[in-house]
Amino acid sequence: MNILILGSGGREHALAWAVKQNPKCDRLIVAPGNAGIAQIAECANFDIENGAEVVDFASENAIDFVIVGPEAPLAVGVADRLREAGFLTFGPSEAAARLESSKSFTKEICVAANAPTAGYGHFTDAEAAKAHIRENGAPIVVKADGLAAGKGVIVAMDEQTALDAIDDMFGGAFGGAGAEVVIEEFMEGEEASLFVLVDGEEVLSVGTAQDHKRVGEGDTGLNTGGMGAYSPAPVLSAEIEAKAMEEIVKPTMRVMKERGMPYQGVLYAGLMIKDGEPRLVEYNVRFGDPECQVLMMRLGAQALDLMQAVAEGRLAEAQVNWADDHAMTVVMAANGYPGSYEKGSEIKGLGDLPSDSMNYVFHAGTKADGAAVLASGGRVLNVTARGASLREARDRAYAMVESVDWPGGFYRKDIGWRAL
Repeated sequence: MNILILGSGGREHALAWAVKQNPKCDRLIVAPGNAGIAQIAECANFDIENGAEVVDFASENAIDFVIVGPEAPLAVGVADRLREAGFLTFGPSEAAARLESSKSFTKEICVAANAPTAGYGHFTDAEAAKAHIRENGAPIVVKADGLAAGKGVIVAMDEQTALDAIDDMFGGAFGGAGAEVVIEEFMEGEEASLFVLVDGEEVLSVGTAQDHKRVGEGDTGLNTGGMGAYSPAPVLSAEIEAKAMEEIVKPTMRVMKERGMPYQGVLYAGLMIKDGEPRLVEYNVRFGDPECQVLMMRLGAQALDLMQAVAEGRLAEAQVNWADDHAMTVVMAANGYPGSYEKGSEIKGLGDLPSDSMNYVFHAGTKADGAAVLASGGRVLNVTARGASLREARDRAYAMVESVDWPGGFYRKDIGWRAL
């Protein structure tokens, strides 16, 4: 098969790494890719949010299967354009992708599905939003309604922070994503992620993970796109996972189908768990980043078979073969992230690190400059390892982190602390 993956981050490097191991993969192209992806696949440069350009490229390169990595192309209907042109495609339609691109849409679907989630209000006016905050007090959660690259969520522990968040969002801090806001009740508990594959009919769990959103150790500081992750997540026991599937995921998928928006792709359910009861925090319509890195590390070559089964509507005959292992990824980010950060600093020592099925460094924000690897984003590297236990995976990952020579970066030293 000739396979095209759309995206340029650590998630797409992990997808490419897993797909490349499958003997079905004859040619692998990633657009636009990054310095690490370029070491294992061809990279191509075109506008991945322009459906016509994507279709033209796929036609010219005899592509058999397209995997859409990030949310932005899905939100503008790139998967629709590909399917209309006859390409086998992994990723939901523009209509179904609203589960991520509009938080108010997701809330409406949850109400229709009777899926447990936080109480909320939806606002298009700043003063009405502020009145709601004053009426309900803090802690409270303020979310930009649209796509904000994982950063449009403010967990306000005091009323003033929430009011300031309203000013920021309606003032354009998150662009068009903040033109509408959703304000939610603050949910207590432990957060974890459940990943399921859906082919429009069938639903199959493909693993659990726990992300670390806050920039600082002990889960302190600003929200980020994710500073590290591990899989599986012990808090998501088999019993709680089954409850989440029956009470949240399957009812949501049923309502989507009833409304003429059958879902096809991977669905990431962010869950808050308290006293054994899961409630939905949010849906994402793609693999999480950095959760994808630990899932792909554990799935390996079978990931391609599973994604192909989804695209071909054959999920009923698929099964996941898990090794009894654990994986952890530690994000190395540019100094200053998630605020303003410098680009262009050189990263040394990567060539001396192991690259095998147990240890791998996935690139996120990197670019090549001759033989040198330069930082080109906020989250730059995902240092990932597997082990028989989470502690073993952690020790391996941090041993690699400490071997990376990059004064321009930083990382959290406590990834996995809740489980360990």
